[in-house]
Amino acid sequence: MQAMELTMLGTGNAMVTKCYNTCFLLKCNGEYMLTDAGGGNGIMVQLEKARVSYQDIHTMFITHGHTDHVMGAVWVIRKIATLMEGGKYDGDFHIYCHDEVKHMLMTFCEMMLVAKLVKHIGKEIQIHVVEDGTEFKALGLSFTAFDIGSTKIKQFGYQMKMEDGRTLTCIGDEPYNERCSSYVTGTDWLLCEAFCLYEDRDVFKPYEKHHSTAMDAGKLANELGVKNLILYHTEDKNLAVRKERYTLEAKQNFDGAVFVPDDLDTIAIQ
Repeated sequence: MQAMELTMLGTGNAMVTKCYNTCFLLKCNGEYMLTDAGGGNGIMVQLEKARVSYQDIHTMFITHGHTDHVMGAVWVIRKIATLMEGGKYDGDFHIYCHDEVKHMLMTFCEMMLVAKLVKHIGKEIQIHVVEDGTEFKALGLSFTAFDIGSTKIKQFGYQMKMEDGRTLTCIGDEPYNERCSSYVTGTDWLLCEAFCLYEDRDVFKPYEKHHSTAMDAGKLANELGVKNLILYHTEDKNLAVRKERYTLEAKQNFDGAVFVPDDLDTIAIQ
């Protein structure tokens, strides 16, 4: 069985202050793929704490253009372009995102970064536009990007297929849409947002913000035959008891494995 690890660099929603915004690393075959990058240069702190070298990150997938997902990407680009400029980065850096995010990245970088760094974009730093159903390779594995049908802003997720046929599906930071059924149904691993506990819905108002709860995520995983459920993109008011409380609520409706990671936790994808 192929060895795969997932490290949560951040687990919180857009407005958290006690943890970092949701983003994570997948590691396989000695290489890393970064999904989203949080809202600022805190991504550099998280990568340093995780002891991950930029030279080992050759792929980034950006789900959408909200600040808590895309702004940190500018810092990653800046760092990797600096390494390239100094001859300290081998190979190319591939970014996968939809067309609106590419426009944002190009605009941000052209306005904020010096010319000697921007010149690497389009050369060693390649931004690939994905559409619904676009297939691409990363970590030596096959990925399929898909439009999650966001009600707020254009957003993409992906399904990763491992060599033994197991799958991991990321559906971004909004509730499940039936248009994603073929990617979510029966998946071995599902990364799913849980803005808060159902019992706290009147406090955090997830449904008004187009988000869901730990209970909703558990019901979804059960109905669609998911085997392992990872919850993220939460509030940060209950971090000390988040793991226990979110797990218990999700498991009210789901018998599979539930993971509620803290920032920098690593999960073995088995």
